[in-house]
Amino acid sequence: MNTEAIQLRELDGSQLYYSIIAGAQRIFDHQKILNKINVFPVADADTGTNLASTMRSIVDAKIPIENLKQTATAIADAALSGARGNSGIIFAQFLYGFSNEIKADGKIDVQSFAESMKRAVTYAYEAIANPVEGTILTVIKDWAEYLYALKDIIDDFIKILIEAYNKAVESLSETTQKLEVLARANVVDAGAKGFVYFLEGILDFFTKGDGIIVKAESEEDTQTIEVADLHEEITFRFCTEAMISGGNLDKKLIREQLQNCGDSMVIAGSPRKMRVHIHTDHPAEVFSKLSRFGDITYQKVDDMVMQQEIMHNRKSDIAILTDSTCDLPHEILERYQIHMMPLSVHFGDSFYLDRMTMHPQQFYQMQQQTDVRPTTSQPTIKDFQNKYEYLSTHYASTLGFFISEKLSGTFQNGVKSAKDVGGRGGKPSFIYNSRNLSAALGLIVLRVARAVEEGMMLEEILPKIDTWIAKSYIRVTVPTLNYIIKSGRISPFKSFIARTLDLKPVIEIDEEGKAEISGKSLSVSGSKKKLLANIRKILQGQEIWEYAITHADNHEVAGYYASEMEKMTGKKPLFLDHISPVLVANTGPGVVGVSFMLK
Repeated sequence: MNTEAIQLRELDGSQLYYSIIAGAQRIFDHQKILNKINVFPVADADTGTNLASTMRSIVDAKIPIENLKQTATAIADAALSGARGNSGIIFAQFLYGFSNEIKADGKIDVQSFAESMKRAVTYAYEAIANPVEGTILTVIKDWAEYLYALKDIIDDFIKILIEAYNKAVESLSETTQKLEVLARANVVDAGAKGFVYFLEGILDFFTKGDGIIVKAESEEDTQTIEVADLHEEITFRFCTEAMISGGNLDKKLIREQLQNCGDSMVIAGSPRKMRVHIHTDHPAEVFSKLSRFGDITYQKVDDMVMQQEIMHNRKSDIAILTDSTCDLPHEILERYQIHMMPLSVHFGDSFYLDRMTMHPQQFYQMQQQTDVRPTTSQPTIKDFQNKYEYLSTHYASTLGFFISEKLSGTFQNGVKSAKDVGGRGGKPSFIYNSRNLSAALGLIVLRVARAVEEGMMLEEILPKIDTWIAKSYIRVTVPTLNYIIKSGRISPFKSFIARTLDLKPVIEIDEEGKAEISGKSLSVSGSKKKLLANIRKILQGQEIWEYAITHADNHEVAGYYASEMEKMTGKKPLFLDHISPVLVANTGPGVVGVSFMLK
């Protein structure tokens, strides 16, 4: 647009779109500040990341800009698809309300714009089970109502946006007094500040070059912001979100179903597609109830206790990230503050987050009760981007270790996303193909975590990682090859021979990270002996660092291996636990794995 123009009396689709993109950019630039001051409703330090995710969906979407109504509708739909967290979903619902209230196809004048914005506020309030003043809601309302109050006095978009922006800044400053938790922390509401940044970006788009300067904080300002450590107790541990699609979704009925599941409930969207947010201790129960209303097309579960620890008691400036196939027990992940990306398990149209909304015992039960063969999928690039964005606001660097790229696309998505985020100014990420899975992957992650705990610097750890990966092994016995053959993770010729002879093989992950048959037997007892003989051969002249046993509902064989390995090594297993449901979906029930790493 012509930045020399003094007045702007009408807004078209193109101007609406590019001004919102400018607003989104301002939020991208200030994620770290927003995360740092995030103390309400829970001090989980992710408001900036969540708002950025909401905005990133708009930026990445293909938005038509010729028709104003279509532009606003597409923007709102994109925001809803990427919305995360309280503030992100409230903001997406506000945009949905605005798009719903717009009547014009071509251009909109100041008066109609102000009227649509004022009516959109109602949509935002209705999305929340228990609206609280002093949050993003209040600032949106004050801003929109001021627009409405000025609509008959000012007919120029630039002038009215400047006046309304000043009102939003005033409203933002008042949030500290309106909410006790903000006053004690001596900060403004993070979501509300994000909305003001968004308005700054819009003004920057319309006023750049005509002498009006909107002050923007730099990332360096985060060093001067002091946030009191409140030590607030988290009532419900998991920030849980879902996207539901259906023919006639009823917000009231959904709210009634979930009202006893937790707090901080927000429901946004239309009767066709809704985004649901709730803090709960039982995410699986929430998703089970939501599945009765329609298809769940997206799930997210964040551990707010972990996020609070990262914010206030971070153990290192090096983030460690892995995926849910690592099979490390929760207590180890928690102790070393290891971040985890869940893969997904699908039973027909229903899908679950590995080890978060689908636990091993639940998986075994579903396998027995249905003829539907479960399938799996890796985290999306968008999921990885959100994780890296979050980590980059709290850590100086990230080390990522993922399941062998020969067995899953997780590693490739992790690499691509790290490059994308790094290219946008994120902190450096070092992403590794573990060439392994299950506890063998877990041991790699644990060895790095212990090195970090011992105080080793990043430059000391990096040269050792390839060696640690090379020293990690897993050997697995399986009652049947049917599942692995169907998954395509064994070479066709070897699987044909094994199946034809009904052999009980020992499976290994080779140096390239591929699954291969390393031994064959006609009986289960024979395959167990071959597995142990294989391990003895590897251990000749070598000392073991740690080992672990993982299994798919096969406690007897797992116990046998633990006993024999203790005789062999003089050490008890680091842990004996269930294999990830994602892995069992591809290997079948009854499998048992022995993972170990050499010193």
